[in-house]
Amino acid sequence: MKRCLLLLLWYGWSMSLIASVSSNRFPSMEQLLHSLDVAMEEYACYMNIREQRIEDLKKRQQVRTVSSRDFYYGLDSIYTEYKAYNCDSSLLYLRWSFWWATEYGTADDVLSVRLKQIYHMASAGMYREASDILKEVSRKTVSSARLSDYYYSCYKLYDEMGHYTQDEEFCNRYEAQAISYSDSLQRILDATSFLGRERKEHALRLSGRFDEALAVNDRRLEILSPDMPAYALVTYQRALIYGAMGNWEEEKRFLALSALTDIRLAIADHASLWDLAHRLYEEGDVERAYRYIRFSWQETTRYNARSRYLQTSGILSLIDQAYQAVQARQAFRLKWYVVLISVLVLLLGGTLFYIYRQMLRLAAARNNLACANKQLQLSNRIKEEYIGRFLNLCSTYIDRLCTCRRSVARNGGRQDAWSADLLKEAELKELYANFDEAFLKIFPDFIEQFNALLLPEERIVPKAGELLNTELRIFALIRLGIYDSAAIAKFLNYSVNTIYNYRAKVKGKARCPREDFEAYIKEIR
Repeated sequence: MKRCLLLLLWYGWSMSLIASVSSNRFPSMEQLLHSLDVAMEEYACYMNIREQRIEDLKKRQQVRTVSSRDFYYGLDSIYTEYKAYNCDSSLLYLRWSFWWATEYGTADDVLSVRLKQIYHMASAGMYREASDILKEVSRKTVSSARLSDYYYSCYKLYDEMGHYTQDEEFCNRYEAQAISYSDSLQRILDATSFLGRERKEHALRLSGRFDEALAVNDRRLEILSPDMPAYALVTYQRALIYGAMGNWEEEKRFLALSALTDIRLAIADHASLWDLAHRLYEEGDVERAYRYIRFSWQETTRYNARSRYLQTSGILSLIDQAYQAVQARQAFRLKWYVVLISVLVLLLGGTLFYIYRQMLRLAAARNNLACANKQLQLSNRIKEEYIGRFLNLCSTYIDRLCTCRRSVARNGGRQDAWSADLLKEAELKELYANFDEAFLKIFPDFIEQFNALLLPEERIVPKAGELLNTELRIFALIRLGIYDSAAIAKFLNYSVNTIYNYRAKVKGKARCPREDFEAYIKEIR
């Protein structure tokens, strides 16, 4: 079931990419790189598909007769699966194919296997082994049907040797031989064949005729789909054309397309991914380049071909050094960030401790202030109580004094009684004057704050020579905590009903609600 699901996913990807290629709409670079990242994460699934395919071929091979040609074809099929997947296994199956060809096959079978060995060993960097086998093959014994394979294998060997020899003289010699075999190959190939078009494209690219090379590449791509190994090769060769033109964006695009097919077909013998890593490294995308080259190196190690080690090691070392430098810079910055954060944490801790201490002090101050307020409120209540009692006492003493004088006056005559009343009035007037003066010293802005509570046209202003009038004096007593109308009436020498009417009348002039007026009076400072 899992295998079927993987195959369905693979088929869906292939069809979507085929549609984009056929309409000449390749995915954007960002989409390709994202797809490449995802494919690398899912590489184990693609390996399982190839491993299962190889396992199926091996099972079918077990039931075949060794001497039969089907057995030979089976060996070749397994070699083809291993060719780009595992170098050692592919060489092993080529040796078995050579054994079968010498035991049961024809001279043409032997030649076919030998040419495959030369090509494969040359690709793997086994130049001496490939040269030894080539010496065993006589040009005269090669049939016309095998001549293109012969020239191509010879070209591959000398081209690879020319690329990787460090001696200039040998390099020139090998390159000359490679060109000679390439020309010979070109002369005998059908120009419309796949290999014929590949060689033509190669020649056009080397001669700088890039537009013509791209046109040939277009014809090659038309017959391919992304689920074919040749698609990875042709898109890689197209990237080489764009690279020679200096078109780096298109080069990257087709390197990514080639690498994507390599990964999804589990092709370990690849060049596109490490070329792409090199290009990304040159553009400064060191982290992605490092991921790609590490993946490519792992596949190179698993494939185990000498030439691929040589090809990859240089760029791997370069990118690895750059990546380590980036990591070192990031580690250095991280270290400073840690130091900075530690300092900030210490400062924050110190600040929080300071704030905590201040909060404790503030709480203590609030408690002290609350206690002081309670004491002050208690003191004010005591003062108001004593003031009220004192005023009542003064009023009582004046009344008693007048009563006493009237009693004496009754014995002395009407004139003495009249004098007693005048004396009471004078003493009350003096008491009120002293009260007014003392009160206004305590509350100097009482009149202004009181009038602010009234409507502008209803403000109360004392007459000339007065400090407070009756209305003001009533509410002055209320401010002092004397709320009882009877107590106020007794002090001011009015009836309780008169005091009540005064209070009601003034409340009717208030700007605020009547029921809140006396509460505002109590707030006057």
